[in-house]
Amino acid sequence: MIIEILQTYPKLTISLFAAMITFVMTIIYKFTTDQERLGQIKREQKKYQEEAKNHKSNPQKMMEINKKVLQLSGEMMKHSLKPMAITMLPMFVLIIWLRNIYSPILSSWIWYYIIVGIITNGIFRKLLKVQ
Repeated sequence: MIIEILQTYPKLTISLFAAMITFVMTIIYKFTTDQERLGQIKREQKKYQEEAKNHKSNPQKMMEINKKVLQLSGEMMKHSLKPMAITMLPMFVLIIWLRNIYSPILSSWIWYYIIVGIITNGIFRKLLKVQ
C-alpha cells in the first residue's frame, strides 16, 4: 500500500524524502560538531583569502597563507567526520531502498533527490544557523 502511494507520486515523494533526510542530517551535523569553532575557522579562512588577494605578487607570502588555509581546512574536515560516520550507513541503506522503489518507474529519480537535497540543505543550514 505505501509503496503504491510512493510510486503513484514519485517526484513529490522523492522530494519529501530528500527534504526530510536533509533536515535530519542537518540536525545531526549541528549537534555533533563544535559550531562555534567551525564559525571561527570560516572567519579565519575568509581573513586569509583577503590577505592572499593583497599578496598575489609575493609567492613566499602566498605559500605561507596557503599553508595556514590548508591547516584550517584539515581541522574543518576532522569536525565533519563524526556526523558523516553517524549518517553514512543509514544513508547507504536508504538510497538502496529508494532505488528499488523508484528505478522501475523513474530512471532519473536520483537527480530529483540530489537537487532537492542541495536546495533544502542550504535552506535548513541558514534557518538552523549551521556553520
